[in-house]
Amino acid sequence: MFFYIYPQISCFFSTFVPEYSFFIFYINMATVKTIYLGSLRTEAEHLQSGAKIITDAPADNHGRGQAFSPTDLFAASYASCALTIIGIATQTHGFNIDGTTVETSKVMGENPRRIVELIVDFTFPHNNYSDKERKIIEGAIKGCPVANSVSPEIKITRTLRFRD
Repeated sequence: MFFYIYPQISCFFSTFVPEYSFFIFYINMATVKTIYLGSLRTEAEHLQSGAKIITDAPADNHGRGQAFSPTDLFAASYASCALTIIGIATQTHGFNIDGTTVETSKVMGENPRRIVELIVDFTFPHNNYSDKERKIIEGAIKGCPVANSVSPEIKITRTLRFRD
């Protein structure tokens, strides 16, 4: 995000600071650039790192299913975000979740075609997690920005399995 300060210039999306008599407005820089490649395939580039992801329409929706579909990425984003936020919490509290896996399934609805349910199954490795650590993990999941951005119309079925 860039901040520009222009003296004495008004802008519709700005904040006026009277004591300094200038306007501040924020310009959000793009995070991802996506190109349509044809044949129901896209390439998304993460602009900061240059990493790229190919998407393909799923076989049940006119595609070839040869790569992640956009809705697959939605499900993967949910799992990756939750693991990242849990990882931050566990680092802060001095334990780890290395080796944790998440299997995520999506249930599609029709009219309009959309995700109606995410089934998210976390499996934590044998680590003798204490009750306090398990509560930290469970609480961290609630702080996931992707999870907090999911429409309440999408049912989330979440299971946490701790290997003893």
